[in-house]
Amino acid sequence: MSEHLGATMLNALADGELSAEELARVNEHLAACPQCTTAALGASLLKGATARAGQRYAPPADLRERMVRRMAQEAAIVQSRSQQNGAAQEAPENAVAQGEPRRWGFGSWGLAAAALLLVYASIFLLPHRGGRDLVAAADYSALVTEVSDQHIAMLAANAPPEVISTDRHTVKPWFQGRIPFSFNLPQNLPEDTTLDGANLTYLRNQPTAQLLYSVGKHRVSVFLRQQTGVADDAMSPADYQGFHVMGFRAGGLEAVAVSDVEEARLADLVARIKTAQAK
Repeated sequence: MSEHLGATMLNALADGELSAEELARVNEHLAACPQCTTAALGASLLKGATARAGQRYAPPADLRERMVRRMAQEAAIVQSRSQQNGAAQEAPENAVAQGEPRRWGFGSWGLAAAALLLVYASIFLLPHRGGRDLVAAADYSALVTEVSDQHIAMLAANAPPEVISTDRHTVKPWFQGRIPFSFNLPQNLPEDTTLDGANLTYLRNQPTAQLLYSVGKHRVSVFLRQQTGVADDAMSPADYQGFHVMGFRAGGLEAVAVSDVEEARLADLVARIKTAQAK
């Protein structure tokens, strides 16, 4: 593959829609073409940004039903008032009254609009547990998408880490002055698990340490940043385009790991990193 990758191929790569044969050819091309690597990274980041924007707010599942019911109630009130006003206007001055604009309609629809605004306010503005849970779920889903896209972009770029070292005493000090927090790395790792290095990246515009590990032939990205959002330390495992995503919140840090390695082995690495934070 000598020609540059087209928009269709780049979008298919970002969406994970390439076959195994196509993906192998694309990866071979990206390894030798910085221009296409940059374009592939841009497509992946754009996809992640679009996904986060679409999941910023998650309305309740019964919102449509509630709105339809509310509008039906308001329509019934308007119709009832219309009938009452029509009966009251059957008088000798009916001809004159018919020439005047009906003022009741605008007032009633104004009330209906106000009622709809109150419904929206109760859903999106007033604090309640259901709304918070929905926003938290959407926020975590967007985080899963973002870290996965960054991991995929790292694999596609096939570029060396900013700091290359298997020594945790080299990787950790490299972040001094680059991130506003500190972290610990596990000392003991399984025999076929190695620390390859790290990158400085950003999640939600926050400086984040991207630790790079190898578990056998599988690559793992572990993102560490200052804890945000809820205080619960549990982060539900998720899957995204064939990758496992899991993490933890502890000691003021939030960690999210991404890899296509077996889920149990990824969980073991995450547990070791979490344990290291307590030291």
